[in-house]
Amino acid sequence: MPALLTENNFECRVSSVLNKNVQSYGKTYMFDNCSETCWNSDAGSPQWVLISFEDECGLSSFEVEFQGGFAGKNCHIEAGNDKKELTLVESFYPEDKNKLQRFNLKNQIRAKVFKFMFNESYDFFGRIIIYNLSLYS
Repeated sequence: MPALLTENNFECRVSSVLNKNVQSYGKTYMFDNCSETCWNSDAGSPQWVLISFEDECGLSSFEVEFQGGFAGKNCHIEAGNDKKELTLVESFYPEDKNKLQRFNLKNQIRAKVFKFMFNESYDFFGRIIIYNLSLYS
């Protein structure tokens, strides 16, 4: 099962960063394979992570590691070939735990853009903390 983020060029955008402090909590920390760094969103819901590839890719599963107490709730994936025209693909339901969670999609998605929506958070203020996000074809 190839890892899409290590085998393809991609760009990532996020909804927010805690206090705009990208040096400590920026989006790149979701992909650095370090258990001590993370993306930390600012307060408010919804929060999201948008990943764009140069070429269309197939996504069949993904892994995400949240900080307990700051996991997403009521989540879904949107996909498409244009950032402005994404369609809802599938919902997923993370547990509020500090562990790597794997989600297998019902059907493989082929697209250039994947948006992970966290409509709510277990955190009272709506913050999301992600230590690791990996996508697989």
